[in-house]
Amino acid sequence: MALSMLGVFLGLLLEVSTHGPSSVPRTLWRHEDVSLLEFSEPGVFNYSTLLLNEERGALYVGARDAIFQLDINDVSIKNNQVLWKVPTRDVTLCTLKGKSEEADCKNYIQVLQVLDEEHLYVCGTHAFQPLCDYLSLKDFTLRGKQDDGRGKCSFDPTQSFTTVMVDGELYSGTAYNFLGSEPIISRFSRPQSLLRTEYSTSWLNEPRFVFADVIREGSNSLDGDDDKVYYFFTEVSVEYEFFGKLLIPRIARVCKGDLGGQRTLQKKWTSFLKAKLVCSMPELNFVFNVVHDVFIVKTSDWRETVIYGIFTSQWGNMGLSAICAYNMTSVDEVFSKGKYMQKATVEQSHTKWVQYNGITPSPRPGACINNQNRQQNITNSLLLPDKTLQFVKDHPLMADPVLPIGHGPRLTAKDVNYTQIVVERVTALDNNVYDVLFTATDKGFLHKSVVFEGGSHIIEEIQLLENPQPIKTLLLSTKKDRFLYAGSDSRVVQSPTAFCDKYMTCADCVLARDPYCAWETHAASCINIFQKQDSRPHRKYIQNLRGDADDCPSARPRSMDRPQQVEVKPGSSVELACSVRSNLAQVFWKVNDSILKESPHFLLMADSALLIYSVTPQNQGRYECWILEFAAGKNFTRMLASYVLRLKRPEVLPVSSVEIIDVLNPDPSTSRTTTTTAPRGNNDNGNPAGPSPLTPSTLSSVPPPPLTRPATTANVHGTKSDTKHYIPPQSSDSQNQGPEIKDPRAEYLQNDNSKALLFLFLLFFLLFLCGLAYNCYMQYLPGPCLRLRNAMLGSQKKPQREYATCEAGLMDVLPEKRDRNEPPHQNGTLRDTGYETEPECGNGKILSNGYEENRDNVSKQGPYDVNCESQPIEYADADAS
Repeated sequence: MALSMLGVFLGLLLEVSTHGPSSVPRTLWRHEDVSLLEFSEPGVFNYSTLLLNEERGALYVGARDAIFQLDINDVSIKNNQVLWKVPTRDVTLCTLKGKSEEADCKNYIQVLQVLDEEHLYVCGTHAFQPLCDYLSLKDFTLRGKQDDGRGKCSFDPTQSFTTVMVDGELYSGTAYNFLGSEPIISRFSRPQSLLRTEYSTSWLNEPRFVFADVIREGSNSLDGDDDKVYYFFTEVSVEYEFFGKLLIPRIARVCKGDLGGQRTLQKKWTSFLKAKLVCSMPELNFVFNVVHDVFIVKTSDWRETVIYGIFTSQWGNMGLSAICAYNMTSVDEVFSKGKYMQKATVEQSHTKWVQYNGITPSPRPGACINNQNRQQNITNSLLLPDKTLQFVKDHPLMADPVLPIGHGPRLTAKDVNYTQIVVERVTALDNNVYDVLFTATDKGFLHKSVVFEGGSHIIEEIQLLENPQPIKTLLLSTKKDRFLYAGSDSRVVQSPTAFCDKYMTCADCVLARDPYCAWETHAASCINIFQKQDSRPHRKYIQNLRGDADDCPSARPRSMDRPQQVEVKPGSSVELACSVRSNLAQVFWKVNDSILKESPHFLLMADSALLIYSVTPQNQGRYECWILEFAAGKNFTRMLASYVLRLKRPEVLPVSSVEIIDVLNPDPSTSRTTTTTAPRGNNDNGNPAGPSPLTPSTLSSVPPPPLTRPATTANVHGTKSDTKHYIPPQSSDSQNQGPEIKDPRAEYLQNDNSKALLFLFLLFFLLFLCGLAYNCYMQYLPGPCLRLRNAMLGSQKKPQREYATCEAGLMDVLPEKRDRNEPPHQNGTLRDTGYETEPECGNGKILSNGYEENRDNVSKQGPYDVNCESQPIEYADADAS
């Protein structure tokens, strides 16, 4: 049963990976294409904890054994730092527990939270003994008031955790013990003791925490409800039967004012409830069951809050990521009005969870204290009845799942694994509000996407890290200059939120569909509307998030008027570049205003360049690179590059004179030779230079190159029209020598290799004749050669025609049955080969003497008239009787 379920699931994975939806980034910016700011310190690693304080203009970075304060506008500027290393004694204890001194027994800073205006609350793993301290922002030093970090920070730096500071209280989700086998969701505050979850698999079953945040109820709440802290994690399912550990994405909540129970659930959460997050593709019946990161887009009214989460599948490493969005009203509906799940024992073999349909106690289990409870004199959780608390303890799981907006992902991407997400809600020039998603990958890239009502569009992909490595933290600054901050194991990277100035044309700017970018017609440039927008009335901005570029002014490309001249040598290859930034565009080339079709002489390369093999005169002409991009139900076509391809004229040697011989008229009486002599430099004595090394024979074997100046016309009698001949230029500085050859490939014009070639040909021909004569003399060749040999040697014997022996043997008649003791009569000596015997012929062609004596007795008949009397056929293994 388990194997069949596994086979069905693997088949579903294959179907999704083959036919599932896919989104491709329109533009790719490599690390060298953009200007990014970076920070790293020698010997310091794991820059995975970031805290942004925009009021102070500071970015706090928690790394291994160190905490840094960086400039928010330029992270390459370090303002402060403090080292927090592990003492030698604690390192020794850590190694005695079996941990690595270099990797595990360090202090990985995992918690950086603002406690008040003057202090940060920081926690580190501290060699598998978590500790917390207070960092003074005045002098950027640790105060030394250390707290036990259990329940606030993980022991192992590789374990998952999440924290959020709410009104001076630290809410965290992590492991509480050294082995990491006791996960808890806790709250820590100085006046109160640690409030935590129940240690039970029904509450938390091997969770992996990813995010936590608070949602304020608001001062204008009608029912006086409490603020709530939401946790997001993935845990092993307890409600489904499966052959292995089935992971389920969860959302859990606790009330900010929860104080625990009086007798039941003492120092435990009385408001802890959890529900399943659903992120699936209904058309393929495929579910994403692992959540990696969550971002909450908050508004003044919590009902308009939207939750975005990154999801993948736990099987197959498909490289398929999905982003699902959830309304906070849907989440509140599940926790406030949804059904509960309860354990049910089935045949005393295992337990599973079923929906609880009984009567729910009052007040409602897991609900926060509101005005209705206060009217019943229940002002805090300590006054809740034990019946309600016991029900919460046994029923922490909700039956109803939280469904995504649109019942499916807002964005799905193939061949990419998203790790972090941040979202900004912006208002475009059309006065509509759009959510812009920034998602980081496990290879160091960043995707920028915009969400529409009908789907989403990946605007661009930016390579933040030069070397592939996961981005572990991503923050967004939305005040003044908008920046993104990414933390990885090796460094911190700062990137702008838009690269509008990279779009050089109006069509490119509009087709990008970026809410940050618009084309400014007066400056003829693409600008960031949130940074450079000019409110003067004469300024006109063009922006269309549907991608309709019809409003762009028509402009003739510069390359149309001034194509690039390209000269190549005949027979060589040339590459014509075409820089196409849009991955959604289709590229095609035009040659002399005709669309280039597939040909073995042309190759369209991956970067849209055109490679032409072995250029010939027929390949000359105008080449244009065009792209076609579909948007807003229209096709937009534009030219990106233009070239004029020509063949290089070969360099020609200067000579003193060229003789043109009339070979067209065979009549010697009317033929004549015209010699054209070009001026030649004189030597010191005033004597003219020597004759040209080019003879008429060499000129006739070399085709004339293209003309580079007006040709000299020689009158050739015997033809109907005049023939133009090229006269090479004269070298001005040659003295008693031939012309200087600057091109090594033209040396063959000076050296006549025809004699050497003729000599080699005659040599090989003589060797061939010698070999032929030797084989003929040794009787290795067939009849014609043997007849020639006999004629030359004077032999009177005539060579027997081919197959004569075989024909004679077939025409002989077998003799009558003889006595066994009588030796058989044979015409000639036969060899015992085990097969049909034949007359002894030395090489299968020349008969032996024994047969030559009886040759005249052979009856001359046709090749198929068998006469077995003249030469019988015998078999070596035949029976004599």
